[in-house]
Amino acid sequence: MSFLSDPITFIGQWLTNLLLGWGLAPGLVGVITRAIGAFVLAMTGLMLVVFTIIYERKLYGRIQDRLGPNRIGPWGLLQTIPDMIKIFTKEYITPEGADKIPYNLAPILSVVGVLMVWAVLPLAKTIFGTDIDVGVLYIVGVGAIGELGIILAGWASNNKYALLGAFRAVAQVVSFEVPMVLALLVPVILGGTMGVNSLVQAQDVWFIVFAPVAALIFFISSQAEVGRAPFDLLEAESEIVSGFQIEYSGLKFGWFFVGEFLHAFTISALTATLFFGGWRGPGAQEYPILGLLYFFVKSMIIYLVVILMRIALPRLRIDQMLNLNWKVLTPLALAAVMLTAVVEKVVLHYAAAFELGSTAATLLRASAHLLANALLLAVFFGLVKQRTARREPPLVGRPRPVAVPPAAPAPPAVESPHSAMP
Repeated sequence: MSFLSDPITFIGQWLTNLLLGWGLAPGLVGVITRAIGAFVLAMTGLMLVVFTIIYERKLYGRIQDRLGPNRIGPWGLLQTIPDMIKIFTKEYITPEGADKIPYNLAPILSVVGVLMVWAVLPLAKTIFGTDIDVGVLYIVGVGAIGELGIILAGWASNNKYALLGAFRAVAQVVSFEVPMVLALLVPVILGGTMGVNSLVQAQDVWFIVFAPVAALIFFISSQAEVGRAPFDLLEAESEIVSGFQIEYSGLKFGWFFVGEFLHAFTISALTATLFFGGWRGPGAQEYPILGLLYFFVKSMIIYLVVILMRIALPRLRIDQMLNLNWKVLTPLALAAVMLTAVVEKVVLHYAAAFELGSTAATLLRASAHLLANALLLAVFFGLVKQRTARREPPLVGRPRPVAVPPAAPAPPAVESPHSAMP
């Protein structure tokens, strides 16, 4: 194995041989190399935040017809560094009456919960933290840690606006996990495994072709779980003055900032992994460094959509957001799971009965699932249109009857004195 084709594995093997050459026990060497790998992976995730912040700010500037950061470094690309120094040097303020342990633990949990997701994300064929058989279930489990940080921050801050932000977190973040988990079942059914790396290996054809409805539901519900616009009701400035993080300052506030940006990129990486083939691409099997490139290119393209949604869409009201979740995404996700399971079973049985080749079977699967998704959307939107047509139009759009006051009685006729004259 050469350094150019797979540098990460090459360095790992070199370090393992070096430590064994020093006389260390193989078990201890395994612990040391895993600890170093976990540290490098975590630092990579944190360094991604520096890049994504400047990427978003420059993109916002271009879209809004302004320059954006342009002072520090060439083209303003180093602007994040003085911003980090400012956050590191700001004073820590703990409000009176706050519960100090959960108050200080909340910003750490908001970042740790996202970093733990990266432990099972395959960056390339041979570059991943760990490959477990229940990787999808692990992602759902550790994703709740970040939500716990939001709720702890609201409860422990001794502030009514922060508490309202925590209540909104319960209503929003936990609710949108329902369609997200249901959408995650679709690639599990298609791949026949819950291992994330195994799901990537199973995507000879990207799962976005088999299940575009599930991919869209997963992407929207993940965006809502992050709490970014248009789902940023957890920190709405106009109503609850930044919500759950209002009482945080300095680096504690910065950790929430890091968690938000890292989580936004993480959902893009998850979408790329589960529905767009992850690291798979031409030459990625033989040269894992190419797989790493494909993974980040796909993730950045999806992340661009996340940014455009944030800058282009207005904030939803709480009733609109919950209606979207419980009346649209959740029933659609349930229907997608059941339909995928039925179509997959029927197609595989048909392919086995007629002894179709791998290419013909894959083409049949893709066509059947794509047609089923199209029919599902047609039926769903037809039901929505029918329900909307039955609904009484809003009062604003209807002309109100105008009450016409009764006509006043005519005044009695007054005889002119001149009329009696001959």
